[in-house]
Amino acid sequence: MKITIKQLINKFNEFAPFMFQEAYDNSGLIVGDKNQEITSVLITLDTTEDVISEAIDIGANLIISHHPIIFKGLKSLTGKNYIERTVIKAIKNNIAILAVHTNVDNIQKGVNNELCKKLNLKKCKILATKSNLLKKLVTFVPIEHAENIRNQLFKAGAGHIGNYDSCSFNSTGQGTFRANENSKPYVGEINKTHIESETRIETIVPVEKVNQIISALHKAHPYEEVAYDLFKIENNLSSVGSGMIGELDEAIDELDFLMRLKEQFDLKTIKHTKLFDKKIKKVALCGGAGSFLLKNAIRGKADIFISGDFSYHQFFDAEDKIIIADIGHYESEQYTKQLFFDFIKENFTTFAVKISDVNTNPVKYF
Repeated sequence: MKITIKQLINKFNEFAPFMFQEAYDNSGLIVGDKNQEITSVLITLDTTEDVISEAIDIGANLIISHHPIIFKGLKSLTGKNYIERTVIKAIKNNIAILAVHTNVDNIQKGVNNELCKKLNLKKCKILATKSNLLKKLVTFVPIEHAENIRNQLFKAGAGHIGNYDSCSFNSTGQGTFRANENSKPYVGEINKTHIESETRIETIVPVEKVNQIISALHKAHPYEEVAYDLFKIENNLSSVGSGMIGELDEAIDELDFLMRLKEQFDLKTIKHTKLFDKKIKKVALCGGAGSFLLKNAIRGKADIFISGDFSYHQFFDAEDKIIIADIGHYESEQYTKQLFFDFIKENFTTFAVKISDVNTNPVKYF
């Protein structure tokens, strides 16, 4: 069975919707034709010239990268820097580049969850949840059809609140309508006002599934014209956002935790703020550059916050309330490659997939 890049993107969109990416990001297909058949996939954290060479060597025509090779618009392609040279080399060799970046950072089973698993954290949840990702659907249905329609809405993705599903509120009332000569009413007569006992169903709809849920409503509803309302709500979506926070099974000494962190992540060094001679139980973390979440980690009463790319002055912001452990940008996202590999192997079996052998980390330690 032939699989196109578009089909793979659609599957990624189910796992980590691209609409969840940050405004500054450029996730998605960077180079290539979405209708191209995939022969082989190479997975990397960064797309570089060496990675393109590796793709050529193994016959891969699609590179899946965590970081987009293009963040800002290019005004020319002359090869004057590594970005332009990489893009030119990819185009010349018919190699597509797909970036899956902050959209996979912002999901519950994404990049940060991989870090939680490595540290064996429990009771994990999103550190800073996002708003404006939910709508409320209200519809009106004949009482005898209410149960089936609810089930079809839930099946399409409606009604999820935290760890609960099939959530809705239902009330009964009377609906009125009058069908004209061009209609084919389910109940009632042409040109006569009809009163029907109906159930009002209210449920939560994630914005990325609005179209499929409304389609399911139309298919299940017996009326020729389906009445429904969609309301924008400001509630935060608990399963989408930045960073994560969780707990260790047992509290351990700070130095023991840092040593475990260093060994588990194969770190050359850890930059950290001063220790307090206390035990660590609650851990906050964020893959990549997570300094913007420090206040969230403090509010969450975390004992330590693990991330990368803290500047000198940002270490002062801990204010003796938390330990900051800067393990490096690449190091905090290194397991993203395995996450992509496992996802593709689970969903596609008709093409080869390989994790790149190229270490793209530009930071070296002496």
